[in-house]
Amino acid sequence: MRYTSTRAALDLSCAQAVVKGISQEGGLFVPVSFPAFSLDEIGELVSLPYYKRAAKILSKYTTDFTYEKVEEMCSKAYGADRFPGGDAAPVVALKDSYVLELFRGPTSAFKDMALQMLPHLMTNSMRAGGVTDEVVILVATSGDTGKAALEGFADVPGTRVIVFYPYGGVSKAQRLQMVTQKGENVDVCAVRGNFDDAQTGVKNIFADEEFAAVLKANGKQLSSANSINFGRLVPQIAYYFSAYADMVKLGAIKLGDKINVCVPTGNFGNILAADYAQRMGLPVNKFICASNKNNVLTDFINTGVYDRNREFYKTTSPSMDILISSNVERLIYQLCGHDNKEVSALMDSLKESGKYALPEKAANELKERYYGSWADDDMAAEEIGRVYKEEGYVMDPHTAVASAVYQKYREKTCDTTKTIVVSTASPYKFSGTVLKAISGREFDDEFEACDELERMTGVLMPEKLKELRTLPERHLSVCDKEDMEKKVYEFLHVK
Repeated sequence: MRYTSTRAALDLSCAQAVVKGISQEGGLFVPVSFPAFSLDEIGELVSLPYYKRAAKILSKYTTDFTYEKVEEMCSKAYGADRFPGGDAAPVVALKDSYVLELFRGPTSAFKDMALQMLPHLMTNSMRAGGVTDEVVILVATSGDTGKAALEGFADVPGTRVIVFYPYGGVSKAQRLQMVTQKGENVDVCAVRGNFDDAQTGVKNIFADEEFAAVLKANGKQLSSANSINFGRLVPQIAYYFSAYADMVKLGAIKLGDKINVCVPTGNFGNILAADYAQRMGLPVNKFICASNKNNVLTDFINTGVYDRNREFYKTTSPSMDILISSNVERLIYQLCGHDNKEVSALMDSLKESGKYALPEKAANELKERYYGSWADDDMAAEEIGRVYKEEGYVMDPHTAVASAVYQKYREKTCDTTKTIVVSTASPYKFSGTVLKAISGREFDDEFEACDELERMTGVLMPEKLKELRTLPERHLSVCDKEDMEKKVYEFLHVK
């Protein structure tokens, strides 16, 4: 399997793409073609545990390694010590949908599904490529990626992790997860700005050739744990195949039946992974893209015009508070027939004017494949309350956004195709919002809200979230968005 860039004609191995993270000209690495996965192969997944299912999918992309090595990596990433309960990504049947729970890992968010795997991919790719430099993992986070990256890479030899998050733009639990992180190779800094500011700052650092030269002279090189790194994206493809296999196992569908996939997304990586799964052979009828009040993706799908020139809102689903969705670039590359010059021109337009318009053919294909809609905080709260009242199921605000949008989709289209609603975080990461939605009660202290939510619902709070009450805060750095590169110099002790 070979890889290229969305903005330039390149030829790289998987190992090279994973270690580099992002292409020098700013493009994202993508596979030259998609490997096929047949219905018979999907059928074989039904009887397998999750780590073996993941290995079957990942091995199609990670051809630098033997199948045995990929299975070994998956076994370590998705073992019971990392995902207690024995199932990393279970499917739960509700009355009119199937919830794919992706929050069973150590940080209680879906990012664990990729970021428990990425350190294994990264270190093995470094060895495969003869990389001896320290790899500096630079991360911008809207709340969950940061902690998952810190947890995954903490004290991993040959790596260092630096995480930037928006000051005041994450939940209390998300912030505490990051600032209490242990590890000799981790650093965390709040950025005065929103996630887009942090993400733009990280991308600018990657594009700074002078900075790269300084790092090289000091025996270091940059890489990424954001979904701009294909090594972050590819493990996410696996759980859509796994969910389909579980639906066959449950008797909800027969092998070959099409499903819908409804995903709450801000940076577009999670739903893009489903798109890639479909291009490999997974039977998908419709991709339902759910946004919160920052509904730039909804407008993009419905009009073919991407326009970030709009008000930015802080919502109760902060991991989706994003106006520049990086992974859309990978989708555009597919929609525009792998034309890297067209993609470059569109991305230049986004950078210069904050907007771009797809060619008509690409815009029509986008609207045919995707349904886009959004739900604000009130709608999400109403959905949390409705689902708990009717089904006794507790969902976080991001999942509620997806569930609310799915209800809109059903009412508008009358489509009864069996649908997977992707659940991206534990309700205990947003306990105050969830508790208010199902009981009307408010607590000033988020941990008191956790206690009451557990007492009221009987759903146990994850142990690692309970520990946050007593852990000391270790990372208290704050910087302006213009000073992010300076902060990286400081963390790495280079001049």
